[in-house]
Amino acid sequence: MKMKKFLALSTASVMALSMAACGSTDNGGAAESSVASTTPATAEASSEAAAPAEVTSLNYAELTLGEDYTDITTTIKVLTNRTDLLEDGAAVPFQTYIDAFNEMYPNITVDIEGITDYASDTLLRLQGGDWGDVMFIPAVDKADLSTYFLPLGTTTEMDGQLNYYNQMYEGTVYGVPYTAGVSGGIVYNKAVFEAAGIRITEMPKTPEDFIAALKQIKEYDSSIIPLYTNYAAGWAMGGQWDPAISGSATGDSTYMNQKLLHTANPFADPGDGTGAYNVYKVMYDAVAEGLTEEDYSTTDWEGCKGMINNGQIACMVLGSWAVPQMKEAGDNADDIAYMPFPITLTSGKQAASVGPDYSFGINASTTEDNQAAALCFVKFMTEESGFSYDCGGLPVAIKDTRLPDFYAAFKGIDFVVDEPAIEGEEDLLNELNAESGLNINNNGETKMQELVECAADGSKTYDEIIDEWNEEWTSAQESCGVEIQ
Repeated sequence: MKMKKFLALSTASVMALSMAACGSTDNGGAAESSVASTTPATAEASSEAAAPAEVTSLNYAELTLGEDYTDITTTIKVLTNRTDLLEDGAAVPFQTYIDAFNEMYPNITVDIEGITDYASDTLLRLQGGDWGDVMFIPAVDKADLSTYFLPLGTTTEMDGQLNYYNQMYEGTVYGVPYTAGVSGGIVYNKAVFEAAGIRITEMPKTPEDFIAALKQIKEYDSSIIPLYTNYAAGWAMGGQWDPAISGSATGDSTYMNQKLLHTANPFADPGDGTGAYNVYKVMYDAVAEGLTEEDYSTTDWEGCKGMINNGQIACMVLGSWAVPQMKEAGDNADDIAYMPFPITLTSGKQAASVGPDYSFGINASTTEDNQAAALCFVKFMTEESGFSYDCGGLPVAIKDTRLPDFYAAFKGIDFVVDEPAIEGEEDLLNELNAESGLNINNNGETKMQELVECAADGSKTYDEIIDEWNEEWTSAQESCGVEIQ
């Protein structure tokens, strides 16, 4: 049994921890994930901050739940973006998981805080230093992970424990995904599709077929919104559409984190119905042809859940994590279904981008007792709680084999897990995003909102927008000294 067994920290190391917690900024910048860790320059954590001392006795793979660290009495603070699980009426409230954890560790109190604007607020909290013990790791450079988060083991060790993990650097893992799933798929109301004459066995497989289906829904009932943009909730645009440009649009596991960085004009039309060009064109065409909400500025994230459940909305582009939320938002759970993004590859097959959502990270600067307690909580949530399954996710823990029923619709679809960047380019996507302002796979809401605005008022054609994006990306590649292929 492991008790409180840690390496002592020297006085100098404690000072380094304190300095790292101040989180200075550097105005320089998701399976491995379709949710890649990237951020604009103004929110980037500094790679120059002092690195904390390692606490080498803590190891995810070696921890035995219910036996190790049972002598610890402490309170840990956990930050989450899942505010929906902290509200009355949640199907499985977060407190349910905490209660189950306390059956195993009754002396560890878990204080959880939900944050609505998670991506931005947690970066500020992280850099401020005093944020708690466990958080879903926000967009920091891979090289900075060791500054803020406890090392949990080597990639070799984690390969035997986890699927889809992507928060690692130079062979060390710093985060454990809370769930994993398909990114950039489509949540839809199958009762609406069927009523409009769209057979569920013949769902749209190309952008043209999908737009035709949206038109068919509008012709069936003009009061139904065929495709909801979620314009006002910016994170629900770029963060949900961008992942589809990887596996779903290319079928290539090396595209997002490797090839995209070096590709010349990656948004250009490849001429075969695939690629980023045809992903974003779906949004532009739907808005331009009046197949979205009448006033995009009034969209409401919380309200849209009930609207799709009761058939007021036909579909939305979202990750598979959203399916349980839509099912729970009304009396028509059985009407909510999920389908792949409507692109067929040149092979004649469809694919889907698969990867982790946010990952649990443990504060490298918190106390020894709290680090151990936090590791127990993270491993419990990953391996014992059923949290990923309840979130509609694919199994994160290798020993977990349960799969939500709605993934049956993906039978025969290739799951594409993004491979990590090549050695030496771990933060290059961050740099290109910062230079270009496009924030690919980093909640790139600005570009998507511009796309909606231009489609609605006709101020720019789709190809004019794409030309601008290509110019911005090319300029960023040149600024970063990237070899363009």
